[in-house]
Amino acid sequence: MDGLLVDTESLYLDASREIFAPYGVELPLEWYIHEQLAKGTSTFSLLEQAGVPAPKVNELRLARDTRYVEMLEHIKPIDGVNEVLGKLSGKFTLAIVTSSHREAFDVIMEKTDLRKFFSFVITGDDVKNIKPDPEPYLKAVEISKQEKQYCLALEDSHKGSIAAKAAGISCYAIPDELTRTHDFSHADKVLSSIRELSPLLGV
Repeated sequence: MDGLLVDTESLYLDASREIFAPYGVELPLEWYIHEQLAKGTSTFSLLEQAGVPAPKVNELRLARDTRYVEMLEHIKPIDGVNEVLGKLSGKFTLAIVTSSHREAFDVIMEKTDLRKFFSFVITGDDVKNIKPDPEPYLKAVEISKQEKQYCLALEDSHKGSIAAKAAGISCYAIPDELTRTHDFSHADKVLSSIRELSPLLGV
């Protein structure tokens, strides 16, 4: 969802930076791209490394999540998303598999009206292990009642594509501005836009 359907990754970075600033902890863009987005490393590991006590880190995590949801007020789908989902809907079982919390997911769906295209959703609150662990995709395959060879994951990040492939699912990578430098050599295809998906699937 994040970076593929909606451009939220920069907002997540901004919200984290706001919360970190009073503690003198910087969150460099390159670190965010190659550690958080690529590997799934928690941004709050930087606070822990700076010696911020665990109870305070948990408090700041909640504050960041609240600020991030506030920033979603004017979120819109990425260009081409509505068009492509409209073509795929009804011809395929569509699902969202995201590491985002349910609260943020619900706000994004409310603001974008994208929920109508999807049969089911798995958020980070629905699994024990989020991407790059394959658990979210394995759960999606189970719910879909489809064989793995008939499933396709669309991902914009290294950690997401690794999760899909580890689950035994084909994966097309569609990098966004922040993830174009990620390693997608393991992906089955790398697309430059979600608009390229329709002809590949014959719709």
